[in-house]
This record gives sequence, C-alpha cells and structure tokens, in this order.
Amino acid sequence: MDKKQQIIEICKELRLPSIRKMVQDETDFKNSKQAFEVLLQVLLQEKSDRLVRAKQNRIRSANFPQKKLLEELVVEALPNQAKQKLPYLKSLDFINEGQNVILTGSPGTGKSHIAIGLGMEACLAGYRVFFATVPSLINQLKEHRSERTLRSFELKFEKYDLVILDELGYISFDKEGAELLFSHLSLRAGRKSTIITSNLSFLKWQEIFHDPVLTAALTDRLTHKSHVLNMNGPSFRMKETEEWIKTSAEEVAQN
Repeated sequence: MDKKQQIIEICKELRLPSIRKMVQDETDFKNSKQAFEVLLQVLLQEKSDRLVRAKQNRIRSANFPQKKLLEELVVEALPNQAKQKLPYLKSLDFINEGQNVILTGSPGTGKSHIAIGLGMEACLAGYRVFFATVPSLINQLKEHRSERTLRSFELKFEKYDLVILDELGYISFDKEGAELLFSHLSLRAGRKSTIITSNLSFLKWQEIFHDPVLTAALTDRLTHKSHVLNMNGPSFRMKETEEWIKTSAEEVAQN
C-alpha cells in the first residue's frame, strides 16, 4: 500500500473526511510526495494518541477505587484455584464467551485485586467496564428509581462488556435492594460477563437476600457456565501487616 492510500485508510479510521477528500482529489502525487510523508506521520501519531486516550478514558469511566495490576499479584500467595485459573482469566476469553467469574472466600486473599486487575486488562484491550461495590450499586439503583431514570441506567448496564461487583455479603440489604440487584444481573445472564467477589459461600447468600427463592434463582443465573474460585486461605494483608510490625520492631530495637 502506497503512502497516499495509507493516508486515505487512516483518515477513514479516524473519521477525517475533509482530509481524506483532499488527498483523494490530489492528482499530482509526485509534487506532493513530501507533503504526504509529513501528513502520514502526523496521522499515525494522532492514531497512536487516540488509542492511548481511549484506554485512559475506559479506565477512568470504569470507576475503579484504585488501580491494581495483575502483574502486582504475589501469585505464590494465592489460593490454589486462583493460581490454576489465572492464566486463562488473563486471556480475557471469558468475556468473549459471556462467562461470569465468582470469587468467594475469606478476606485478604486477593479477590478484589484479581477482579480489578482483570478489569484493567479488559479496559486496555478495548472492553467497556463498570466497577462498583454491591452496596454502592444498590444505592445507585434506588436513586435512579426515585428519579425515574432507572430504564436509562438499565440500557447502559446490560451493554457493558464486563461488570465487576465487589464485596457482596459485607452489608445486608432490604427487599427492594435485593430485587433491584437480581433484575439487573438477570439482564446480563448468559450474554455478558460479570465478576463478583464475596466473603460468603453460596450457602450463606440467603443471609443477605433474605429470600430463599430469589437467592436460588440468582445463584443459578450467576453460576451457569461460570468460573467459581474458592479463595479461602490465609490473609495476605494480615501477613504483610505482621511483617511490617516485625520490621518496625527490629528497627526500633536497633536504634
């Protein structure tokens, strides 16, 4: 492909019809060779900058509480199922397949880190991601309902490539909250991917939903063709805290 055709194709991709038409109408290519060379470099730089900005915008729009990368995980400290599944999850094939990922287990074992890390990878790969804690999502849903904007939110919610809901089980909620969460997760069931982290096993989810029928239906929808990881194990955060206390004590003793 010559430079003129390259410029035309990039203009199409960047949606620059005026420049594309100007180049297409240019007939004296020999005299324009240097100008086309400069223009091509400018457009290539613009294309690169747009890709970077798009990634930054997707990460910002996802609303992560903090940026956590999968590369920062101490893989050796993860529970066994997480170690085994992580390479597959990093491929993001589960998003293409519309599969869910459920991380359940004790605090401090890497559930939120894995969830956010996968979300960051998805943003960088071009997927649209939504992150929220379960309590904050329910508050958002109630606000949308009271403001009569719930349908508009539903339309956006069901189209995200990946939804990450953190901390299911830390706070119980009322019947309205349970029903709103159920209806919105049902919109995505079998079509779009959702990651959920919880400190409770499925058997204890009824303690938060207070409705055995709704709990059973939600569990059935979420776990169908899902990757369920048992994240029970020693707390990595607690281990770090103990090491920090030990180090601090040694430093004080030396002084």
